Amino acid sequence: MKKSVDGDESSSRVSDDDSTHMEHSGLGEDGSPNYHQANPESMSEEAKQKERDFRKKLNREAREVISDSIHQKVKLIVHRPDYDEENQQEYVRLCQGLMPIVQEIARKTLPYLEHEISSDFARNRYYGSKFQADSVAYKDYKYFAKKRPPTESPSLVVGLRVDESASMSAYGRLEAAKRAVIAVAVYEYCQLCQIPILIYGDTADVSRLEQMSIFAYADFDKADTNDRFRLMRIHARSNNRDGMALRIMAERLAASPQKTKLQISISDGQPKAMDDYTGSYAVTDMKQTIQEYERKGVTFLAAAIGQDKDVISEIYGNERFLDITNLQEFPAKLVRMIARYL
Repeated sequence: MKKSVDGDESSSRVSDDDSTHMEHSGLGEDGSPNYHQANPESMSEEAKQKERDFRKKLNREAREVISDSIHQKVKLIVHRPDYDEENQQEYVRLCQGLMPIVQEIARKTLPYLEHEISSDFARNRYYGSKFQADSVAYKDYKYFAKKRPPTESPSLVVGLRVDESASMSAYGRLEAAKRAVIAVAVYEYCQLCQIPILIYGDTADVSRLEQMSIFAYADFDKADTNDRFRLMRIHARSNNRDGMALRIMAERLAASPQKTKLQISISDGQPKAMDDYTGSYAVTDMKQTIQEYERKGVTFLAAAIGQDKDVISEIYGNERFLDITNLQEFPAKLVRMIARYL
């Protein structure tokens, strides 16, 4: 990460010498994403300033969220990760094998979203999109029909929290987390279904001046087609302060206008940060955070990676637990889960 001048957040600069920037342009015949060469010109000063303003906004809001919690004295920085040509190539490589799974998930889920589009027409209107010839006999000028607004409009916003603690590098957990971000439709799937998505990573104790780090890979307040490449920056870093990360993301979801707010946490289930954020103290904080934001309408789901399923199940509860040790089974489980909350 390249720090900005004010030291408050990371740089989001795209490499100026990168002449192979790509843009998403739909799906190919084989189901993999289509990309074409984009304009390689460097980001304009206006765009850079907007990005800086957005990072400052994220930092300010995150600090406000924790100001009255046990994490209020923790030094926090919210980063907007950079990406490069290698990240682009890695993402395209992964998508080639994973997009068919993503498309299958979307195909099974889209029927649940069709409730948002009304197919019923209200008759006897003075104006509308459909002419009703049989109404002319009444001579009351109510010759048209118009679509009714949906009586029930289920809507969904998804937040994905990725634990980037050092322990995630064990047993290939980090690679599993990275693949889950893509394969399980948490990003591309939400793009296909037009579901707002928030993807944050987090780690703790990078330094004494940065005790908590949040990495904003994708944010529904500033959707960017290049966010998919930022996901390749997910990797194992340091410790993890789970309750703080959950609180910051849950607050964003709670304030969103969508009816259903789903937060998924991918981790190995072992909260541990300096000085004493560990054991029963950390577990209690996590449980209290979950209870607090469930009262605000946020639904939590914990995705277990590796050998720590029992730890996650105990913290989140069996009703919020999803075992993704077997990545091949995760897509089907995700479909059933989202269908349930729609």
